[in-house]
Amino acid sequence: MEAQTQANTKGTAGETVRITGAEAVIRCLLAEGVDLIYGYPGGAIMPVYDELYKYQDQLHHVLTRHEQGATHAAQGFARTSGKVGVAIATSGPGATNLVTGIADAQIDSTPMVCITGQVGSHLLGSDAFQETDIIGISTPVTKWNHQVTKAKDIPEVLAKAFYIARSGRPGPVLIDITKDAQFEEFDFKYEKCKGVRSYKPVPKTDPQTLEDAAALINAAKKPMIVFGQGVILGEAEEQFKAFIEKTGVPAAWTILGLSALPTVHPLNVGMVGMHGNYGPNKLTNECDLLMAIGMRFDDRVTGNLQTYAKQAKVIHFEIDPAEVDKNVIADVAVMGNVKNTLAKILPLVSEKKHEAWLQEFKDYDAIEFEKVIQNELHPTKEGLSMAEVIRNINEVTGGDQIIVSDVGQHQMIACRYAEFTKSKSNITSGGLGTMGFALPAAIGAKMGAMDREVIAIIGDGGYQMTIQELGTIFQQKLPVKIVVLNNEFLGMVRQWQELFFENRYASTEMTNPDFVKIAEGYHIEANRVSKREDLKEAVQKMIKFDGPYFLEVCVEKEGNVFPMIPTGASVSDIRLS
Repeated sequence: MEAQTQANTKGTAGETVRITGAEAVIRCLLAEGVDLIYGYPGGAIMPVYDELYKYQDQLHHVLTRHEQGATHAAQGFARTSGKVGVAIATSGPGATNLVTGIADAQIDSTPMVCITGQVGSHLLGSDAFQETDIIGISTPVTKWNHQVTKAKDIPEVLAKAFYIARSGRPGPVLIDITKDAQFEEFDFKYEKCKGVRSYKPVPKTDPQTLEDAAALINAAKKPMIVFGQGVILGEAEEQFKAFIEKTGVPAAWTILGLSALPTVHPLNVGMVGMHGNYGPNKLTNECDLLMAIGMRFDDRVTGNLQTYAKQAKVIHFEIDPAEVDKNVIADVAVMGNVKNTLAKILPLVSEKKHEAWLQEFKDYDAIEFEKVIQNELHPTKEGLSMAEVIRNINEVTGGDQIIVSDVGQHQMIACRYAEFTKSKSNITSGGLGTMGFALPAAIGAKMGAMDREVIAIIGDGGYQMTIQELGTIFQQKLPVKIVVLNNEFLGMVRQWQELFFENRYASTEMTNPDFVKIAEGYHIEANRVSKREDLKEAVQKMIKFDGPYFLEVCVEKEGNVFPMIPTGASVSDIRLS
């Protein structure tokens, strides 16, 4: 076996060996340090799978139950491991089933390489069986894509794919390989890509912008930070913490920035955006300096742009030039990886404590606690609230867990109330808002961080979109913990119907199956809770269980998530009820 392994890896480090295009795909993956891929086989990708069979000792393939599941699993893996996720599928419907996950990865800046099989090059454009123009389809939602029709091009194209996916602002890349290119033999040699002409992944930092930004920071009386996932992607957590502690600036987060700073940090003032915290939203329109660090001014964060932080000077720390001045005009744009730019600006800023300004956030916190939080965490009504489920999870895990949330009310509740002590702990679909994300993403998240507890928080609607991935969890024997918060509604849509459509609940009430029996059908330990007195023990049992576990919590049917900024309203118009 040892001799076979050595022979299999020959040619991956600069040597030349004659092999097929299909084997070249596998060797390219190995050369890039890939040891885990997610996928689903089919006719047009079968040559690659045949070669994969020979490399099972080096490259673990996870058979998901749907190609969309493969992409979300690859996303989850990338988000917790910091590596490039890899998904593989056949042509036609296999390729098109990847598109939702690719689009999700694109808008959330997740590094992923997707490899699809394609019909023979002589059949391209003929509407052959299972032929689709996946290059044309995926162009708007990929960082780069390319179709390979000759085996000799595979090494260079895949090397370029991995370089583009992981460099600068990360994102998904799709490589489509025709079946004849997979069969064709050529002299294989692999060299990692170190650069692409005209592609500058990290822009140069102008020293003058650092001086200008520091002058604004030092002069500000009411400065505020909104930080996003760029802090995590840039591995800048230490630099960011040092920066806020020296400047004393209150820091609020977007949902993808959550966990970059410990929840209990005294300068962590909560979440901004549509269902964010009261203080940071209200005070966005009262600060005199707004610093955006690794975030892109998404519409769910800004609300009405015509009224967003008009009184404030704006500093934008950003790696992607396309995001600067796109939504909010910056007075100073500091370009580059925030790990480097924050380190460079640290000596230039004064040490301060904005105690009176920070107290304003605390005052708003007290109002929010009285009007919203205490009723959600410690409800007096009979029905269980989503927030008290998250509270019980916090108590058991101590904030050391990874939470993978789907999309909807439960997502906003999880982001608002989950406590985190480590970075890369909040995995969710941000920009695309993909229902069905959480279950497969939890698979990848766990495989990217096997030493950590991974808990998927899912609504009953999104759960049923990818429920088949229970089969993947069972086959892989992954100790993922799954919590479905069942309110028998498409809860977020129902909330909007209640508030803005006069309680016309059009097509949002769910008649659900027996989720416990379904989990048990996949040989997964399962339980259901509907009473408050049983919740704590049920959560403890789930966390302690050695293996995958499913917990259904029946929560109040018509609970709402507050605070809330109505669509198109100013952040100042945030509602507490």
